[in-house]
Amino acid sequence: METHEVFNQSPILENINLFEIDKPLQHILQQASVEWGLSQVSDYGRTMGTRQMIENGKLANKYTPVFETHNARGFRTDEVDFHPAYHELMTQGIKHGVHALPWSERKPGSHLLRMALFYLHGQNEAGTCCPITMTFSCIPAIQKHLPTAAEWIPKILSRAYDPSNRPYFEKQGLTIGMAMTEKQGGSDVRANTTQAKPVGKNGTGELYQLTGHKWFCSAPMSDAFLTLAQTTQGISCFLLPRWLPDGSKNNFRIQRLKDKLGNRSNASSEIEFDGAQAWLMGEEGRGVSVILEMVALTRYDCMIGSAALMRRGLTEVLHHIQHRKAFGSLLVDQPLMQNVVADLCLESEAALAMAYRTAVCLENGAKEEEQLLLRLLTPVGKYWLTKRTIPFMGEAMECLGGNGYVESGVLPRLYREAPVNAIWEGSGNVQCLDVMRAIARSPATLDALISELESAKGNFTIYDSFIDKLSSRSGQLSEGQARHFVEQLAKAAQASALIKMGREDMTEAYCQSRLTENSTGWMFGSLPEAVDSKGIVQEYLF
Repeated sequence: METHEVFNQSPILENINLFEIDKPLQHILQQASVEWGLSQVSDYGRTMGTRQMIENGKLANKYTPVFETHNARGFRTDEVDFHPAYHELMTQGIKHGVHALPWSERKPGSHLLRMALFYLHGQNEAGTCCPITMTFSCIPAIQKHLPTAAEWIPKILSRAYDPSNRPYFEKQGLTIGMAMTEKQGGSDVRANTTQAKPVGKNGTGELYQLTGHKWFCSAPMSDAFLTLAQTTQGISCFLLPRWLPDGSKNNFRIQRLKDKLGNRSNASSEIEFDGAQAWLMGEEGRGVSVILEMVALTRYDCMIGSAALMRRGLTEVLHHIQHRKAFGSLLVDQPLMQNVVADLCLESEAALAMAYRTAVCLENGAKEEEQLLLRLLTPVGKYWLTKRTIPFMGEAMECLGGNGYVESGVLPRLYREAPVNAIWEGSGNVQCLDVMRAIARSPATLDALISELESAKGNFTIYDSFIDKLSSRSGQLSEGQARHFVEQLAKAAQASALIKMGREDMTEAYCQSRLTENSTGWMFGSLPEAVDSKGIVQEYLF
């Protein structure tokens, strides 16, 4: 029996093109002159916004990975079974080159297009971002340090996704993982105890046997892993395959899967090496510097992934407030809601702008000044964007009220995803200490960042004053104040990126609300009267 009529509910958001409703993303790509790849980005935005792909994101997290130690005949397999929805998300990501575009399409703008693709992918499902980003980020390290790189790289770049558990040389496409942290050390990888003993040289490079454990190994079904172990010369980096060149299974054993708060479609695990064979990458004792070439790129992807979560949360909010009425009027017409949503718009666009500026640094790999800037932008951005995503997603849920909190919608899952990017690849303190270390070792890195910030002066008085004060304090650095200093750098870098994007109204609002002494409150929705909240929201509506 029907007891009431259902009305005043926003329709479910599906079958949309995530790129075509995103005006800031369109703006930066139009500025970047990457016409050769725009159709690919638009196609992926359409794919990720379909009802089926949105449902796949839900299913991949509802039916989480299952670990099977042995097969029906008692042979140890160390295999993880995923829901078909997970494999479809991986198939689409790899098919569209999210894992490899800058390395497979060496054209101007390839890093910028790949940033956009990863940004769209992360708006749908974040668990698959982990194997995709590790596969993307391993290429420079493997290219530079692995003697048999020519055998591996074509299959890593392949757009064929092959999840089968069989030797790497039998497959058309490969994914690569990473295993660094151990129980006793966490981010302090120099405290690792896993031992590596040389076996000898052969046609595939210097072979070692590894014995020990890893407390976190994301994507354990990857075909090979960059990992760290102790040699007589200290921490060294290795490529460890799941299967050996003779077709036998390597002594790589999954102990269990992690039961995590979020990121549940991704099978994070604990593993052990029992004399597992691996190839040395680079020199003995230089493992941290080798693997950091990969980690720098995964940290960069944490920035994009967090910006993606913000954007998807904002998209749900923008859709909802145009349909939901409260106290006699649509939410979109209510001044206090306009203030909250405009604040979220500012935060989202500033996050995208910062990720984009970092991508420009990667694009300009041959320019020394850009690489010095990249050295600081990465940890600064990784610290700030991943931190800001957590309260952002909470506010987005609240904008939808109770509907934002129930599991039938997408926001609870995105909310649980938010903390992982802040924790993974080095927590906030690690990023801030990395900034301090980089400046101490190479003051030119800070000079490059200050130069970048100075080059945006002359447009907004508030910004100019903020940069002058920041520059004067940059010589007074202490570890205990590292977080405050990095936060100031992050806000300055975001404002600078917005200025250079030509987003005058957004930049002015950002400066008024973020860069003055008492410009805003602790919570979203405290924009000052001078900010045109209604105008910002209207520009973002779709």
